[in-house]
Amino acid sequence: MSKGKAYQDFLKSKFDIGQLFDKPEPLAGVRILEVCYVVLGPAACDYLGEFGAEVIKFEGQKGDQMRFVTPYAYFWKNMSPGLEIENHNKYWVGMHLGHPQGKELFQELVKKSDVVADNLTPGRMAEWGLSYKELKQINPGIIQLHVSGYGSWGPWTGRTSYDAVAQSMGALSPITGFEDRGPIKSGVWIADWITGLSCSVAIMAALNYRERSGEGQFIDYMQVENVIRWLDWTWLYTYKTNEDRKRSGNRDLAICPSDLFECKDGWVALAAFSKPEFKGLCDAMGQMAIYDKFADPTARLKEAKPVLDIVAKWTKTKSVAEVVEQGDKYGFAASRVLNAKDAYNDPNFLQRGAIQEYDDHLYGKMRQECYPPRMSETPSKVKWSSRPVGFDNRYVFQKILGLPLEEIKRLEFEKVIFGANPAVPSQNAPPDWDGKSGIKLP
Repeated sequence: MSKGKAYQDFLKSKFDIGQLFDKPEPLAGVRILEVCYVVLGPAACDYLGEFGAEVIKFEGQKGDQMRFVTPYAYFWKNMSPGLEIENHNKYWVGMHLGHPQGKELFQELVKKSDVVADNLTPGRMAEWGLSYKELKQINPGIIQLHVSGYGSWGPWTGRTSYDAVAQSMGALSPITGFEDRGPIKSGVWIADWITGLSCSVAIMAALNYRERSGEGQFIDYMQVENVIRWLDWTWLYTYKTNEDRKRSGNRDLAICPSDLFECKDGWVALAAFSKPEFKGLCDAMGQMAIYDKFADPTARLKEAKPVLDIVAKWTKTKSVAEVVEQGDKYGFAASRVLNAKDAYNDPNFLQRGAIQEYDDHLYGKMRQECYPPRMSETPSKVKWSSRPVGFDNRYVFQKILGLPLEEIKRLEFEKVIFGANPAVPSQNAPPDWDGKSGIKLP
């Protein structure tokens, strides 16, 4: 056995998915109070929750809007897929934060927490007496994240933003699509998800700073600014040339060839940047004269269209499997363009834990993507799915705040805290739920 294969087997054993729930969580002991709706804020907390942070999510009586935003108007056992995917491993509280007693309860939780995250309309937390100025008086080490489309200060503050708007305002949509057509937004809420990821990184940085200094801080995250940050070389190019980046379809403007190509039975993604990679591709195509002419990657970019035309003509004579096989043999990158069903059922992703199977107490067997990176000793994991409104009220107020059951019942009676509205299916548990599974406290 080669040393390389032996080392791969060693790493495979370190990442054994069967040991996933026997391993510790790197963020265990970090408590986050989430006052977030839709995707942008909940995604930030979801990233941290999958690595073990205790996330307590607060909803008003209408619930998170994503309980009603669902693809093709599809619900599964009362659950909206639009809500579920950014709300794993959280404790769910129904509470009116604008109520004086709700404010007091929240403040008591702030004393016992590390992070407060909100993506409400800028200034809403301040209206409730829960601004950073006030929270840091209660807990000087608290970290508060506010994330919104246009930030909590500046000339655009308060404007409504959604993912499609953020993609456009950040100049992502105008550079996406084919040159002879109009702009295109991404097929997923990429501005939401990437901003959520960046927010989680900012929270981790603030936690690290507090560990060293003892000081908390306020994080103001503007979604549009985040889109700008992720547009690779676009900004320096525009700044120096005073020219807009043009739409280029699936073609990479910095690497040639790097594109999606049609085959006899589907589509393949193919790239060959370095001299050895491009030489391998030319060898596979039987076009070594092309390599002699365009071995240098920069020269190739200047004559990209004829090079891409030659590759496209060749792939149309091959099946996807044949092109992928040639890529493995000759050292260039090639992969079939997978659809969602392909990826979710791919044994490689399942074996690595990128796609995780688990039994949810309410919904039964689930198969979900789990956040990278894969970590050998403290991996991310999905422990449970989204929950009904107020599902964990008693756990949070009895276990964490130590309130007696009689006091919790009084708060429920006075509608300071509340559970799901029976008349709204998407706020409720599945119809076949046994009424007990998943409840932390009776």
